[in-house]
Amino acid sequence: MSGKPIIRGMRFPVSNILELLATGLSNEQILEQHPLLEPDDINAALLYASLKMKNTVVFHAA
Repeated sequence: MSGKPIIRGMRFPVSNILELLATGLSNEQILEQHPLLEPDDINAALLYASLKMKNTVVFHAA
């Protein structure tokens, strides 16, 4: 994914979730369209974006 942050190693970019939310889709609609995603994935994408806006670095140990 060219270094883009992804959701749980699924090759699903965080930016895709943020774009879907920005276009007005609800969490439920996103989960319907992308059944591999879980509600926590959407929350994680929002948290990641918030932390990036604050220039906070997040490391997640596998």
